[in-house]
Amino acid sequence: KVFAEVYGPAPRLLVIGAVDTAESLCAVAKQLGWRTIVADARGKFATKERIPSADELLVAWPREALEQVQPDYQTAVVVLTHDDKFDVPAIHGALATEAFYIGALGSRRNQERRRARLLEAGVAESELERVSGPTGLDIGADTPAETALSILGEILATRAGRSGGFLRESKTR
Repeated sequence: KVFAEVYGPAPRLLVIGAVDTAESLCAVAKQLGWRTIVADARGKFATKERIPSADELLVAWPREALEQVQPDYQTAVVVLTHDDKFDVPAIHGALATEAFYIGALGSRRNQERRRARLLEAGVAESELERVSGPTGLDIGADTPAETALSILGEILATRAGRSGGFLRESKTR
């Protein structure tokens, strides 16, 4: 028998949009040992006072942030902005990376509008399957902290290759 313990870089969470949910998401992710990065083109939002749990704050447009961070197979990207001028380039750019998870907050109606804009921008229909939107698990989340837990739950399930359902209904451990 062989015992192997692998140490690698911490998983990363790139959040586009320095909103209340971004702070909650970073706080929970940091508890799990993740490196957290928040990007927003609006300098008055991307501040240490508003997002104290972020390891790194970038005052940058989505494309610039993605170029700086270079998401890889250990990176989850979550878009929280609700504004097409941020959302479309953020999702379009994230799809060109190896990010293992791409999520976008918003209602189903917003998701459909965003999907149409991404198709207009040249994103292939098959690529859109990588985008989880609305992002998160259906746990009845209302507050930013609950929404963050829902999103991180889906990210962890995706990373583990699981559906995120009830454990009592799982056939495996």
